[in-house]
Amino acid sequence: MLGAVLFERSPRGYVLTPQGAQLLKSAEEIESTTLLAQSQVSGSAREFAGSVRIASPEGFGSYFLARRLPSLLKDHPDLQLQVAAMPTLLSLTRREADIVISLARPTTGRIHARKLTDYRLGLYAAPSYLEDHPPIESVADLRQHVFIAYDSAVPYPEVDYLAEIADDIKPQLTSVNLFSQLLATMSGFGLCVLPHFVAGHRTDLRRVLPREVLITRSYWLTVHSDLRGLGRIRLVSDFIAREVAAHRTMFLPAVTEPDGEPLVAPAQQD
Repeated sequence: MLGAVLFERSPRGYVLTPQGAQLLKSAEEIESTTLLAQSQVSGSAREFAGSVRIASPEGFGSYFLARRLPSLLKDHPDLQLQVAAMPTLLSLTRREADIVISLARPTTGRIHARKLTDYRLGLYAAPSYLEDHPPIESVADLRQHVFIAYDSAVPYPEVDYLAEIADDIKPQLTSVNLFSQLLATMSGFGLCVLPHFVAGHRTDLRRVLPREVLITRSYWLTVHSDLRGLGRIRLVSDFIAREVAAHRTMFLPAVTEPDGEPLVAPAQQD
């Protein structure tokens, strides 16, 4: 018997006491040491075997990453990958994920972070919407238009794009799901801020106010420091970073004037 209270009941369920948190930390350190030891003694044949869980924002995970991971799995048939592409990211500290892609660099916990890329977003609408509504020639014109946006329940201040355009624009339709917003925009319901790597190539959407609405965000890749040296974690992390670098123009396309002259060139990586 430990002779200590490890959990306390709260309105949200059971939570760790300070003693429980300390025990969890020790258990995680033992787990990390065991995993690294297994990797070292099992030899290179098993170094890239096992499961890796990746947590990611929906657009990056579903649209960019999911279509590229099969090539990695073909080269490493003993590897199993799980992609959790959702509006609420999972936690490295609580071991809910092995690799986390986030919109901001984490500042707490025993983690190792590296910047994958900046990426650009713009304002989009379906041709049918633009034909049926007043013309948009400036940001001031946006106040008489319908908007689609993220729901306030999404816990990322980085996705509050409308506040960056004008502080008095209120969306009529909100969703925690990026692709719900994309489909609503394609249907002609309203205007929506969307990543260029998701919407920029679509022939059924039009870019609106490309000079005035030019938003930039970033993707960061983080892993728990204890697992950073584990073969399969290193393999998947490096693969994601290489794929992003190889397709950089998807995330940072040059923005051009109607005459084809560059308005904004792709940004330089930090």
